[in-house]
Parts: sequence; C-alpha cells; structure tokens
Amino acid sequence: MADHRVTIFRPYPFAAGQKIRIEGTRRRGDWEVLKVSENKVTLRCPVSYREFEWDIFCYAAEEQDHAPWPLKQSE
Repeated sequence: MADHRVTIFRPYPFAAGQKIRIEGTRRRGDWEVLKVSENKVTLRCPVSYREFEWDIFCYAAEEQDHAPWPLKQSE
C-alpha cells in the first residue's frame, strides 16, 4: 500500500453551551449549542432565539502526509 496525502473528516464533537460560528454554508451565522445526541444537534440563534434540530453536519478536518490510502474496512 502506497503513502498518500489524505484529508480526514471527523464529526465535530459539539458540547451543550458552546457558542459557535458557522461559515460558508446555508446555516452560516452565530449559534448556541443547546443539545447534542449521537446523530442530532440542536442550535439556537442568539438574535431571533429560534431553535433548530439538525443532523450532525459540521466536521473537523486534518491533512496527513504519508498516510496509507485506501484503508481496509477494519482500520
């Protein structure tokens, strides 16, 4: 297996009470994280106080040099 430069995406670990800012998507803006479950996050707008529950949609990314790619399913 050869080494490659690989970008890795992981779901962002939201925590209730966080103040976040989303940029570059239709959900852009400032939000407060109200509740987090395994698959959903509930956010509140600090201006309108409207609340929304969405599937987890934010991801933290990193790039790794010399990473094996593709990984076998068990890795």
